Amino acid sequence: SEFARKHHGQGMREGRQQSLLRVFAARGFAVDAPTRERIESCTDQALLDEWVERAVTAESLDDVFHH
Repeated sequence: SEFARKHHGQGMREGRQQSLLRVFAARGFAVDAPTRERIESCTDQALLDEWVERAVTAESLDDVFHH
């Protein structure tokens, strides 16, 4: 159903957003409010996946978002 697809997609995005924030925390990166808003407002699952992959080896937050 449309309802199920919508909520499944939303859950997937939220999971990716939380994963990204957890990677940043584990790496010791401080996430300011604008960056958190950028992450939490992103609805592009492929972009979120890309950010998570970059976050694993990034030297800074800039490396994640301005690659």
